[in-house]
Amino acid sequence: MGLTRYMTGVAMAALLAGSAVAQTAPVQAPAAAGTLNPAAEAAPPAAPAAPAFQMSDGILATVNDSVITGFDLRQRMLLLIAMTQVQPTPENIPAIQQQALNLLVDERLQAQELTKYEDLVITDAEVDQELAAMAQEVGAAPATYLEFLAQGGIRPSTLREQLRTQMGWSQLVGGRFQSRARVSRSAVDAALRQASEAASKKQYLIGEIYIEASRVGGQQAALNGATQLVQQMVQGAPFQAVAQQFSAAPSATRGGDAGWVVEGAMQPALQQALEQLEVGQLSRPIPVDGGVYIVYMRDKRDGASASLVQIKQVMIELPETASDADVAAATARLEALRPQLTCETMLQRATSEQGLLGSDLGEADVQNLAPQFQQVARSAEVGSVSTPVRTPLGVHLLGVCGRRAGGTEAPDAREVEAQLFRQNLATLGKRYMRDLREDALIEMK
Repeated sequence: MGLTRYMTGVAMAALLAGSAVAQTAPVQAPAAAGTLNPAAEAAPPAAPAAPAFQMSDGILATVNDSVITGFDLRQRMLLLIAMTQVQPTPENIPAIQQQALNLLVDERLQAQELTKYEDLVITDAEVDQELAAMAQEVGAAPATYLEFLAQGGIRPSTLREQLRTQMGWSQLVGGRFQSRARVSRSAVDAALRQASEAASKKQYLIGEIYIEASRVGGQQAALNGATQLVQQMVQGAPFQAVAQQFSAAPSATRGGDAGWVVEGAMQPALQQALEQLEVGQLSRPIPVDGGVYIVYMRDKRDGASASLVQIKQVMIELPETASDADVAAATARLEALRPQLTCETMLQRATSEQGLLGSDLGEADVQNLAPQFQQVARSAEVGSVSTPVRTPLGVHLLGVCGRRAGGTEAPDAREVEAQLFRQNLATLGKRYMRDLREDALIEMK
């Protein structure tokens, strides 16, 4: 719940103080729609105003045995506008209305599911505590916070019920799927190896918003909605708050924070945009299969300069002046031995046979290794044993027993595990919602 509170607090703080970080007018880079404008922090406060859109107060939809009225939808739209600072225009009202209706349907399904768990009840006191924390984060008293919303036509009960459902759903998903979302050691090791192998490539720290076509009425509707959101963010709506409310990506709960992505790991259309965007720039809508992306380039960096490897070796000493026949004999002996060796057995085998020497070279920067070792250290699969390598000291078999990025950019196992856990939990929660929607009787009037 803390992440949701933070993102809501960011948007509300900007409204209360009139100091949202905004994006400037479009720039000329082909992929860019705008850049961050720190000077926007000095913008004068802007009081909220109830947007001029009207709708019937009758029943608009039913979700199983729960109804959604025009009043419910209007309240949800007002709250969506307040949280994101997306200003309603004739062009974007349909997208705001559709997103608000989608969120209402999901919240109705979540609330209905929560009633099945009698021991999972979010009390008024817990909601009050959450509201107080949100108000504190923006430097306001709870009463002032709610009064500000009321000035924009939002009833306090609207926010309270949204928070109650969000808090309950978060606890339900966390409790139900915690064991399934746990990350195995092998998965962490695989992610660390992948990160280390990608350490030499360019990397991009991005924010993402994904508009899913099936949720908004088709690909063209997704493109139109994304275009309107880009325009609003260029004019000042905070990216993180917009992502939290509109994005269908798992990163939405983190304000669209997709973390560091590696060159070549994304779809071609997205990769092209990443190459063109400068730090601080916001992309134009990027159509992909199934929807539309908006990307915000937070930072970028070249590959890590240090690549660290753990190497063990078995060798036969031969001087540089050794005959070709001696070198061939040593090479043949090691080649015959190689299939029997692993990183775990190399040193023991070397000490048990006459004429072999074994040593653990420890962890070293690839650039600091002997030139003959560097190619093996860079390209060999972790856990493998190389073919014989000739150096002035002899003939060697090299076991590449570990590899990781060096320096401050090296991935941390605990951080990787936590990230994978969050991804797993978000995916399981999304599937849970998909199953609820498929089993529900949802009728639009």
